[in-house]
Amino acid sequence: MFFYLSKKVAITNNVKLKCVSWNKDQGFIACGGEDGVLKVLKLETQTDDAKLRGLEAPSTLTMNANLEGHSGSVQVITWNEQYQKLTTSDQNGLIIVWMLYKGSWYEEMINNRNKSVVRGMSWNADGQKICIVYEDGAVIVGSVEGNRIWGKELKGVQLCHVAWSADSKILLFGMANGEIHIYDNQGNFMMKMKLNCLVNVTGAISIAGIHWYHGTEGYVEPDCPCLAVCFDNGRCQIMRHENDQNPVLIDTGMYVVNIQWNHTGSVLAVAGSQKVVTQDKTINTVQFYTPFGEHLGTLKVPGKEMSALSWEGGGLKIALAVDSFIYFANIRPDYKWGYCSNTIVYAYMRPDRPEYCVIFWDTKNNEKYIKYVKSLISITTCGDFCILATKADENHPQFVLVLCNSIGTPLDPKYIDIAASKEAFYTWQYRVAKKLTALEINQISWSRKEGRERIYHVDDTPSGSVDGVLDYSKAIQGTRDPICAVTASDKTLIVGRESGTIQRYSLPNVGLIQKYSLNCRAYQLSLNCNSSRLAIIDISGVLTFFDLDARVTDSTGQQVIGQLLKLERRDVWHMKWARDNPDLFAMMEKTRMYVFRNLDPEEPIQTSGYICNFEDLEIKSVLLDEILKNPEHPNKDYIINFEIRSLRDSRALIEKVGIEDASQFIEDNPHPRLWRLLAEAALQKLDLHTAEQAFVRCKDYQGIKFVKRLGSLQSESMKQAEVAAYFGRFEEAERMYLDMDRRVLQLLKTGSGDADDSLLEQAHDAIGDYFADRQK
Repeated sequence: MFFYLSKKVAITNNVKLKCVSWNKDQGFIACGGEDGVLKVLKLETQTDDAKLRGLEAPSTLTMNANLEGHSGSVQVITWNEQYQKLTTSDQNGLIIVWMLYKGSWYEEMINNRNKSVVRGMSWNADGQKICIVYEDGAVIVGSVEGNRIWGKELKGVQLCHVAWSADSKILLFGMANGEIHIYDNQGNFMMKMKLNCLVNVTGAISIAGIHWYHGTEGYVEPDCPCLAVCFDNGRCQIMRHENDQNPVLIDTGMYVVNIQWNHTGSVLAVAGSQKVVTQDKTINTVQFYTPFGEHLGTLKVPGKEMSALSWEGGGLKIALAVDSFIYFANIRPDYKWGYCSNTIVYAYMRPDRPEYCVIFWDTKNNEKYIKYVKSLISITTCGDFCILATKADENHPQFVLVLCNSIGTPLDPKYIDIAASKEAFYTWQYRVAKKLTALEINQISWSRKEGRERIYHVDDTPSGSVDGVLDYSKAIQGTRDPICAVTASDKTLIVGRESGTIQRYSLPNVGLIQKYSLNCRAYQLSLNCNSSRLAIIDISGVLTFFDLDARVTDSTGQQVIGQLLKLERRDVWHMKWARDNPDLFAMMEKTRMYVFRNLDPEEPIQTSGYICNFEDLEIKSVLLDEILKNPEHPNKDYIINFEIRSLRDSRALIEKVGIEDASQFIEDNPHPRLWRLLAEAALQKLDLHTAEQAFVRCKDYQGIKFVKRLGSLQSESMKQAEVAAYFGRFEEAERMYLDMDRRVLQLLKTGSGDADDSLLEQAHDAIGDYFADRQK
C-alpha cells in the first residue's frame, strides 16, 4: 500500500481548522474551524479524455460553499449519509442540522442547551438516531426527524466521545479521564471497557478517537477486529467486540489527534505528530494499520499542526486538516489480484458473505468465473496459473495454497511456487493434472513426501546438493531479521529481510548462492527476465535497482559481487519488467507510467492503472480502481494497451518515411516485434527481399516460407491476393481471385449451355493451373 500527497486547498483568511468529515456517498467534504467558519467542498473529476479515469484525471472543486450560522469555533462535524444531512456543533454548544436543497445548504434544525459544549455526535448505522454527548455528562439521543428519544445526565463525569455498535444496541461513551463506559441503547450502564493498551502507562491521558466499523462493505475475514480505540499517547487497541479480552495492541509511537477506518474496515488511519529526535522537532504523520495491527506505512504531511482526517468513500483518497489547509493524499491499495493468460483475477469483499469473492475475468472472451474463498491472504499469478493463499481455519495456524488455472479450476502440482512467512520459506513443485495410472499416483504421493515440498529457515544456508526437509517446526523458529519480501524466476529465488539483507538462492535445487546488503527495507522485489537485475521498491516507495552479477571493488579494495545501480525514483507503487527484454521495464510513479530502456526513461503516460503484462513492446494495464467500484460487471474499457516509443516510432517511420529508413532505425533498436512490423509492411508493398530478411530476424519460419512461396508466383495480382489472405482480409482476397478468373468463370457459364468440349476443357485446365500454383 502506498500513499502520496496530491492536492492542497487553502481556507480563506487563514482560519485554523478543527475538524473535517468526508461524506462517503455523495462526496461532500465538510470542514469547520475558528470564528464559526464552516465550509462544504466537493472534489470532482473533470476530464474530456475518456482514457483518463480515476486518480489520474484532474480534480477540481465543484462546490465551495460557506455555511453561516455558527459564531464560535466549529468543533464537531458528522454526516448522516442515508438522509443526506450534515450535523455540526460549535464551542458554544449550538447544534445545527443542515440539508441540501437545489444546490444550496439550509438550516433544517437548530438546538442549544446553553449549558455545556458538545464533545461528540454520532449517527447510528441506519441513520435513524443520533447520540449527542456534552462535556458536563449530558447525553441526548434523538431521531432523524428531530424528536428527542431519551436523555440522561451522567453524574460526575466529563464526556468527550461517543460511538454506536453496528446493530445499534450498544453505545460507547469516552470519558475525559480516558475511561470508556459501555451502555445499552436505552442509556443503562453495562460495564467499563478493559483497556489492555494502557497497561503500565502512567500520567494523564485522553482519548484521541473511537471508531467502530459497521461492516457495511463486509469484513476482511470472519470475526475480524473492527472497533478501534486510540489515545493521545499513541497507544491503540483494536477489538472484535466491546468486551474483547484479547484485543490487537499497537503502540504508534506518536501523539495522536484522530483515527478513522476506511470504507471496508481493512485499513485504520491514525493521524497526529511524531518527534524527530535528530532534528529536535515534530512532524505531522499519518500511520496506516491493518485490523490485525500490521503497519502498512507512514505518510508525512507538511505544516505545524494536524487536527483531523477523513477517508473518501471509495478509500482511494484521504483528507487531512492541517493549520488552515486541507491536504489530499492519494491511496494506492494492495489489491488482491493477478494476471494470467488473458485473465484478470481479482478479489473483493461482499457484505452478504463471510468469504472473499474471487473473479476470474477472461478479458479475451469477456467471460467471468466466480470462486468464493474463505480467509484469502493473497493472489499470485505466473504464466497460465494462479495461486490462492488462504488460512485453513481460524482456530489453527494452518495455511493452504490452491493452484488454479485461468478459470479458477484447482489443479495438481507442477511448477515451483514460493511461499514465505517471516521466518521461513516453502517450495512446492507442482504437476499439471492429466490421466494418471495407479502406479503414477503412488509415485506422485511418494515424491511429494520425499522431494516436492521443502521448508527452509531464513537463517539456514542450504547448499542445493542435499535437499531440504519438510520440517514444519522450522516455520515457527524465531529470527532476529524477518523476511519482508520474496520473488522468484525459473532459476533464482530472492528473499528480502527487514535489515536490508538480500539472499539469493538457486532453483529448483535450493542453494544459497549469495548475500547482498542494501540500505533499505524491501516492500516489493522483482527479477528481470534473465535474472540479472533486481528491482526493489522499499516501504517509502523508493525504487532502486541492483545488478546481481556485477563484480566491483569496494572502498577497502576487496572485490565484491553485486552493485547498486545509480537510478532512483520516488513515489513508485508498482513496476513490471518486460518478459522478453532484460533492459526494459515499466513503473508507476504517482499517476504517471514511465517506460525505461537501459535505465533511460521515455516520456510519461498519464494513467493510474496496475500493469498486467509487458511483452512485445506493449503494456497491458488494468484500472482496478474502476473495476472494483462495480466488481461483478467488469468493463473492457478499463483495460488499456500502451505501445512504447520504439514501436510507435517504427510504425510512424514506415507510414510516413519509408521501409528503408525504418529498416535502419529497427537495426539500431532491434526487437522481434519491430522486425515483424517491418516484415508485414514490406509484404504489403510486395518488397519480398526486405520481408524475408525481417522474418529471419524475428525467427518467424512460417513467414519465411510464405515469402518464398510468394516469390514463386508469377502474377502480381495473385501475390497481392495471397498477402490479403495472409493478413486475414479474406473478402478482399476473394474479390481479387474472382477478378483474376473472370474469363474462367465466363467459360464455365457458357460451358453449361451449348459450348463445345474444347472450351470446357480449357476452363478446367485454367482452374487446375490456378490451384496448382496455390499449392506450390
